[in-house]
Amino acid sequence: MPTTQLRRVLVVAATAGLAALAAAPSATADTATAAAADPVTVSLTLTGPAGTIFDGEVTTTGHTVTPLTGGARLCDGTNLGANPAPGATPTAALDDAANANGFDWDGVWYASFEDYLVTSIDGFSQDADHFYEISVNGVATLVGGCQHLLDEGDEVAFTWTEIG
Repeated sequence: MPTTQLRRVLVVAATAGLAALAAAPSATADTATAAAADPVTVSLTLTGPAGTIFDGEVTTTGHTVTPLTGGARLCDGTNLGANPAPGATPTAALDDAANANGFDWDGVWYASFEDYLVTSIDGFSQDADHFYEISVNGVATLVGGCQHLLDEGDEVAFTWTEIG
């Protein structure tokens, strides 16, 4: 192939590649859509200061969640690079239960962690002495509720807990 023709082929290929890259949507933890992941069914228990708020099974996947005060964010286990593939998370399960059962939840989004601190469930808000602890299978999570991946049958709890 003559040099001029080879240059033309390379320029056309490079231009097409740049055009495709420019047209591709960018994804961030704020607005990205969760990749397809198989749903899992978990047992979810929500306990507030007055007792049980919700106790039942929830089928969930990782997805964009929306707390009461807004600020929809992706919550699929890939937050802050915690896992290479998306999946169901405790906060996504909370969001699904709230939407299906007519109660709300709220939280503060921390961009540095790409995760929420759940501050309120069904109107019961944390205070100076209490917070909502997230546990899976009886063990407090070591990462946030948007970073911890759930497995089928896990027991998930958000429990009103005294700081101490």
